[in-house]
Amino acid sequence: MSNPLPASENPSETIARQLVAARLAAQSLPAFPGELPASLEDAYRCQDAAIARWPAPVAGWKVGYIAPERRDDGGDPRLVGPIFAGRIQVLADAEGEFPVIAGGFAAIEAEFVFRLARDVAPRAQAWTAEQAAAEVAALHIGMELAGSPLAAINALGPCAVVADCGNNAGLLLGPAIANWQDGAMDTLTCTAWIDGELVGRGGAATLAGGPLTALAFALSRNARCGRHLRAGDYITTGAATGIHDIRAGQRAVVDFGAHGRVHCRAVTASGSAA
Repeated sequence: MSNPLPASENPSETIARQLVAARLAAQSLPAFPGELPASLEDAYRCQDAAIARWPAPVAGWKVGYIAPERRDDGGDPRLVGPIFAGRIQVLADAEGEFPVIAGGFAAIEAEFVFRLARDVAPRAQAWTAEQAAAEVAALHIGMELAGSPLAAINALGPCAVVADCGNNAGLLLGPAIANWQDGAMDTLTCTAWIDGELVGRGGAATLAGGPLTALAFALSRNARCGRHLRAGDYITTGAATGIHDIRAGQRAVVDFGAHGRVHCRAVTASGSAA
């Protein structure tokens, strides 16, 4: 997937061009395409360039946790990445589909997912969890489809993850949790299953600071990037049961008890326009 560097193209554009081309062609990459960004700020410049090249708008944002030993000098405890329109499947009782890139990375994550009630413009002040809660229209159960052309993306570290669209390949959205504001968030629990085998157990309490802290980070980090979020955007809040590798042909379920389940089938991806 490597192409010659156009004379006018900067490194962020080159990285983004090759990552986006690999994703759209559903082709794996043997290594990161170019020099790994030296900082998260550099990585977000790559991400911005990838967003500009993607043939569909952003419809949401994933949030991922960064382990303390992997944080850069900026100290961000989390990262964000775009979820593109066309990659969000709103499910009732149906089974969603996860196209995985052969030779790349693919995993499922149980997620608590916020839907924004209104547009959110960038601001200088960091968001608190309480302020973020006021921007929420609903809290849903869901499954993040984590995917990349790079099989070793997580081993490469947060800068690679950020540069490659947050290692996101889509979102399966389940039903809203009724009256979620009225109960303690740490009572929300879930399990993850692949081919009938339990692979993870957790819940809102598994997420450092809880889902609202993750939402506040998403609003704050996107503001630092100068990004406007829109009413109806979905914000995932982190892997509530862990990150669970999946292969084409396997089936996964995330079970949120009384709040419902989300089902998916992994299939081999083919080239797509979006």
